[in-house]
Amino acid sequence: MEPTSQTAFQGNDAGGQALDGRERARLGARAAEAARRLAGEGIVAVALTWVDVSGITRTKTVPVERLEHAAAWGVGMSPVFDVFLLDDSIVSGRHIGGPSGDLRLHPDLDRLVPLAALPGWAHAPALRYGQDGSVHPLDARALLRREADRLAGRGFAVQAAFEIEWAVSDGGGEEFSPACRGPAYGMTRVTELAGYLRDLLESLKATGVTVVQLHPEYAAGQYEVSVAAEDPVGAADTAVVVRETIRAVTIRHGMAASFSPKVEAESVGNGAHAHLSLWRDGTADGAVNAMAGGPGPYGMTAAGEAFAAGILRRLPALLAVGAPSVASYLRLVPSHWSGAYACWGLENREAALRFVTGAEGERATAANLEVKCLDAAANPYLLLAALLAAGRDGLGADLRLPEPVEVDPAGLAEEERAARGIAPLPASLAESVAAFEADAVLREALGEAVTDTVAVVRRGEIALLDGATPQQVAAATRWRH
Repeated sequence: MEPTSQTAFQGNDAGGQALDGRERARLGARAAEAARRLAGEGIVAVALTWVDVSGITRTKTVPVERLEHAAAWGVGMSPVFDVFLLDDSIVSGRHIGGPSGDLRLHPDLDRLVPLAALPGWAHAPALRYGQDGSVHPLDARALLRREADRLAGRGFAVQAAFEIEWAVSDGGGEEFSPACRGPAYGMTRVTELAGYLRDLLESLKATGVTVVQLHPEYAAGQYEVSVAAEDPVGAADTAVVVRETIRAVTIRHGMAASFSPKVEAESVGNGAHAHLSLWRDGTADGAVNAMAGGPGPYGMTAAGEAFAAGILRRLPALLAVGAPSVASYLRLVPSHWSGAYACWGLENREAALRFVTGAEGERATAANLEVKCLDAAANPYLLLAALLAAGRDGLGADLRLPEPVEVDPAGLAEEERAARGIAPLPASLAESVAAFEADAVLREALGEAVTDTVAVVRRGEIALLDGATPQQVAAATRWRH
């Protein structure tokens, strides 16, 4: 999890600050220069994307010659997108809902990049503002930047990355038909879809994404890609680009990609595990990984342990943003490596929080936390903002971790689990929403508008799928994220 640089993705233009006339002029001038460069590379349009509360990436697009105006003055969009459900039906909350109102989408020019998998197209994550130039309170990207800044105020930075799992179908309909037949983790699966995987790696590289590894996964037709760690906002941006690149390359090969937490009710689902490492700034030799080189458990420093303990303490509430769909709880079951118990352990893939030291000799850069109970229905910006807030609270309270768990918690007697404080995570979306609404730390970090809207959208999905069988839930979710 050592900090890395990627030439295509740097910084955070505008940074979530209110826009004034001088800032608009600066952004317009930068965008005009970028538009000339992109046009010279054959780019004709730019997709401005944001991720809604349901975890679906939405977009407004502009011709490349309109990029200057979009950067300075934004592109109009309705606030109501924040209360869309996964089937595009709309609910209403105390802060968002109804047909009235308008926001402005401004491209983050520091993350503007051509999409190699979509020739002629470029991508820029959107910063969302009101018409008065103020930051929209439900802009999860701005929330994440604020949480990173709050940690920086304590002298810490986080490096983050998502592992992204997906399943490939060779069918064109609503059903799922695995596009490869090889065994789990088998080389056969690479051989069967070698051209597809080669094109995917080439497209990711050309788009500026540093791939660490790609491999077949457990479920039928399933693969996983891991990317290099970067700052939290960059990690969320990259997660969006990776998924859309996978989707585009898969379609180009005549197949379909599903990122759903539960592609088929009878199979294991797709996760989107988050890796986090805490780094202390301002030392003579530069940043130091707080997850290594200390006297705490398995080499954690006191700060690293406190950060991890803060996340562990809030896992039930965090699931409302990290496992945010009804389908998530079909995946989050014991003995499936999904992290169904609120515990931690060294390299324990059944623990919700897995501590990874890395190989001897590289632990100073590699040690990190893997949060396993998460899936790709999550908004990556909102999720990382909540994780950072939980870790920050752990730092402030100087929390300590309980004893690690080195076995499958499901294999322990219920009495032993109770004695060791190993509790199951919520078994339903309703349970996690209740924990989320009761969590004062997350409410303060995310704000009332976000807290209320998350709860309203989650309850909307619960009502939408009330009474559905697992097979019906999987079918309703399969192609949405």
